Amino acid sequence: MTASASAGEIAAFVDEPGDTRDGERVERAMSAFVKDFGMLAAVYLETCVHCGMCADACHFYEVTKEAKYTPILKVEPFKQAYKREYGPFAPVYRLLNLTPKVTFDELERWQELLYESCNVCGRCSLVCPMGIDIAGLIAEARHGMAAAGLVPEELLPRTDADRSVGIDFAAALGELAATHKIEIPLDKPQADIVCMLFLVDLQKYPKSVVAIARIMNHLRLSWTFSSRALAADNLDFVSGQRDAERRVNRKLVDATIAVGAQSLILPECGHAYEAMRWEAANDYGKTLPFKILHISEFLAEQVQAGALVLRAVGKSATFHDPCQVSRRGGAIDAPRVVLAALGLDVKEMSPTKGTNWCCGGGGGVAAIARADDLRHKVFRLKMAQIEDTGAELAVTSCSGCRRTFDDGQAHFHWDQTMGSLVELVADNLAAVPA
Repeated sequence: MTASASAGEIAAFVDEPGDTRDGERVERAMSAFVKDFGMLAAVYLETCVHCGMCADACHFYEVTKEAKYTPILKVEPFKQAYKREYGPFAPVYRLLNLTPKVTFDELERWQELLYESCNVCGRCSLVCPMGIDIAGLIAEARHGMAAAGLVPEELLPRTDADRSVGIDFAAALGELAATHKIEIPLDKPQADIVCMLFLVDLQKYPKSVVAIARIMNHLRLSWTFSSRALAADNLDFVSGQRDAERRVNRKLVDATIAVGAQSLILPECGHAYEAMRWEAANDYGKTLPFKILHISEFLAEQVQAGALVLRAVGKSATFHDPCQVSRRGGAIDAPRVVLAALGLDVKEMSPTKGTNWCCGGGGGVAAIARADDLRHKVFRLKMAQIEDTGAELAVTSCSGCRRTFDDGQAHFHWDQTMGSLVELVADNLAAVPA
């Protein structure tokens, strides 16, 4: 979609929930953006030298070579508003109309660029020579879009229950426990560890839920799931609805404190890790009284402490780094510690680790149906990366990525299946040496 797109083309992809006046929507978007970022946004917007390095780092630009997918251009309406209303030369810009006022039509056009062609993966931020967190700017721009009522329909919770992390899944967990003949504790009044789920796992990858239970029980730890904080999903984090995101984070924090837990273990979910690991303490307002770990970090700690001993798999494997866990979260070495403990011959992709290409489905993109064609084009990068390694197994630590791989596998009739790190560990538990 270009700046000269027709009204009919715009209507094909724009969601406009509610009946708020267009002018008011624009004001809400601009004020939300400035409120969230303030001085930092000003520094970033003034610092960009338009070198184009972020374009080459973006997988959407890489596969299309279309300038509109250049990451820094995705915040253009907000840069425009900054120059006209808040920058040091704003009076001059307004007086001479050097920068026109942002219109609702512009925000409509930018919905595609901010949601459908951006995974907020952070690769652009990593390569920016000026240190601009472009992905962070885009995430804040989504807050503005949410304030304007321009969140894609698929990313909007349908009911309050959709936002709730206190949904009662006791029956589902009970069925898994009975089927697999394993204890899955729920709502123990006190425990050292609270584990959380990714709802996709209950629906699509129940073996991952069982795997967590097997590992925790094998290690003989005091742990539980909590019905008050069972699901780590936070759709509002992805869509940009900041107030709702804070409420979800606070609910998870309060539930963990109520159990008296020392650690909160997050599941194989990228956006849950980003929301809780890096946002929850800010939302809580002070240092959290417990430690937050991604499941891969927990497993690595147990391996390094000698508590988790694993059987050697004896195959070669490559690891797909989930963007929000590895690049944005910094948990790069942890899964590789676990893979080494499994005796796997790790064949790294190129590029790898913090520079690895995104799968293309994160940041809510996989949920947006009209983004499928572009997302599938991007997925070819991952297919080529994996095939070039020649590895027998492909493994990741994010169920959202797995879902994107499953979709790509079906779409392209690909013979490669993406596996789960936690499932691989649970399948190869060995007795701890006496």
